[in-house]
Amino acid sequence: MTFSTMLETMSAGMLRTCGIFVLTLIGSLPLGLVFCVLRKSRFAVIRWTIRGIISVLRGTPLMLQLLVWYFGPYFLFGANVANWRFPAILIGFVVNYAAYFAEIYRGGIESMPVGQYEAAKVLGYTKVQTFKKIILPQVVKRIMPSITNEVITLVKDTSLAFTLAYQEVFSLAKQISAAKSSFMPFVIAGVFYFVANYLVEIVMDRVEKSMQYYQ
Repeated sequence: MTFSTMLETMSAGMLRTCGIFVLTLIGSLPLGLVFCVLRKSRFAVIRWTIRGIISVLRGTPLMLQLLVWYFGPYFLFGANVANWRFPAILIGFVVNYAAYFAEIYRGGIESMPVGQYEAAKVLGYTKVQTFKKIILPQVVKRIMPSITNEVITLVKDTSLAFTLAYQEVFSLAKQISAAKSSFMPFVIAGVFYFVANYLVEIVMDRVEKSMQYYQ
């Protein structure tokens, strides 16, 4: 098998990997904010429940969580999981990364000086207005480096989809390498992950620089 043939064969896997990455970000970033808000709820039951969920999600391997999301419906309810592979992968990634983003958001919010809230109150801002117009813009700027690190990690973690035999780029690289006794598929996969992370780094760096409003 030639290099061009390998590249063509693995292109579908690259698209699937990009799909996992994009959909995970779309789902986990807002869900992480929801987790963060509930994590800071004044109701102890809600606060400690979300804290426990986040602790479990961050304290167990993503690979294990993917297996639970995929096989759970079958073992618990006897459901047919034949067409459940991609939804299970997506849910597993979204929920897992939402837990990490929630803690990043929380750290950013709690780093804001109390004086910011007091000044907003004196100016007549409501709590919602204070968060939306004063706190949130500053928090987003502060947490961008941490968000960037998680996004880069996500690019590499998409390879864990092979756990459920999903045909993403890493799974195809393993299959082709085993069938053709060639190391080249792993080289192609490695270059793909490197380029993807490099592009993410460029985009996030530009976003971060656009927030340097004091310069």
